[in-house]
Amino acid sequence: MGAASSSVVARLGLPVPRFLAQPRPAWLGVAALGLAAVALGTVAWRHARPRRRRRLQQVGTVAQLWIYPVKSCKGVQVNAAECTAMGLRSGHLRDRFWLVIKEDGHMVTARQEPRLVLVSITYENDCLTFSAPDVGQLILPTKLPSSNRLRDCRLFGLDIKGRDCGDEAAQWFTNYLKTEVYRLVQFEASMKGRASEKIFPFVQNYQVAYPDCSPILMLSEASLADLNTRMEKKAKVENFRPNIVVTGCHAFEEDTWDELLIGDVEMKKILACPRCIMTTVDPDTGVIDRKEPLETLKSL
Repeated sequence: MGAASSSVVARLGLPVPRFLAQPRPAWLGVAALGLAAVALGTVAWRHARPRRRRRLQQVGTVAQLWIYPVKSCKGVQVNAAECTAMGLRSGHLRDRFWLVIKEDGHMVTARQEPRLVLVSITYENDCLTFSAPDVGQLILPTKLPSSNRLRDCRLFGLDIKGRDCGDEAAQWFTNYLKTEVYRLVQFEASMKGRASEKIFPFVQNYQVAYPDCSPILMLSEASLADLNTRMEKKAKVENFRPNIVVTGCHAFEEDTWDELLIGDVEMKKILACPRCIMTTVDPDTGVIDRKEPLETLKSL
């Protein structure tokens, strides 16, 4: 797998063709919804062996693009985004490049603190503005002073660095969550990400910052609509936190896609995304249910 050139852009309304190839067995798992993908770009293809010309078949259209700056906080919907090796980017706004941690460096997500999903973020003039219920706003520059401390962080048993965002940001998250002392760190492009082979032994040759497992997560509107026909309380896109939402395909058709082309960006499927209790956090209330939509997904 390669990395997408940062100059290529995904935009709303772009068709999503796939390369025609021999069908592969679907990845089977419990409660999977969404397609984890890694972008393949011009540099990677330049070094690859020549390949026979492949036919394209349109399978859908890009309907939504989302960037989630802080892991587990609200996403920012954008009209266009650069596709990089470590996920979507819009200016200095990067996907899951910020992370809430405990003082010992262990990650904190909505699995432990569900109310993180109520933290909204806006991006303007190279600054992130944080808002949350019952606290004032926090304004944080996307470029931190190099004098800020580098912290050792821990995500799913793997070590990774993060630059401390300062005492004001730490106090803001501590005051909001009201359970213990927290800090906010930022991943920088010069830092070493978590290697894919340490996340999935069968997947190689890419890195991620603070996402769970892949640079890009894709979901179709049809799959979500199909799921909602089976549930009394309807799930939202925000329950599943995809980067790219595709329209114009059949429900769960994305499970069969192996290689995709969006604009000039080639993407390679990693696996169907196994879903966890994050999906059971209500994005409107910050209350964790621990049941739906997982129970319904398991039944499919």
